[in-house]
Amino acid sequence: MLLILLGVLILHLIILILLIVSTAASAWSVGVDRATDLWYNCKTSSVGYHCSQASNEDWIQAVQALMILSVLFCFFSLVAFLYQLFRLVKGGRFFFTAIFQILASVFVMCGAIIYTVMSPDDPSITQFGYAYVLAWVAFPLCLISGLIYIVLRKKE
Repeated sequence: MLLILLGVLILHLIILILLIVSTAASAWSVGVDRATDLWYNCKTSSVGYHCSQASNEDWIQAVQALMILSVLFCFFSLVAFLYQLFRLVKGGRFFFTAIFQILASVFVMCGAIIYTVMSPDDPSITQFGYAYVLAWVAFPLCLISGLIYIVLRKKE
């Protein structure tokens, strides 16, 4: 049982790291001389490297909010898991942790879908970067982790 709990905890930490990196990294969309993330648009020119704030459009703000919510809910589910690990009665299930983790999964999925649909970049010039891919990798891992928490029971 200890190995299962340790494995679930490590999976949860990996998901949290993936979500933090995908939210903060500057590579949601990359091109030959530019990189775009949720916060800045950066371009390379003959003068140097110049970054400006991301657009004030509603869709990018929605993606920013959803990614931040996914990180927060994943962190809250980690705290809830550790709390329930020591306070939950024998035989109890980690429902509270599972709900937070599944909500984090839904938030990251919605953010990535909105970014996919609304991204205005020309596909011949730019392509999706590693932060975008990390968000899509974190989605199923987060969902699987939430489902594991639903099935998991506390044993002595």
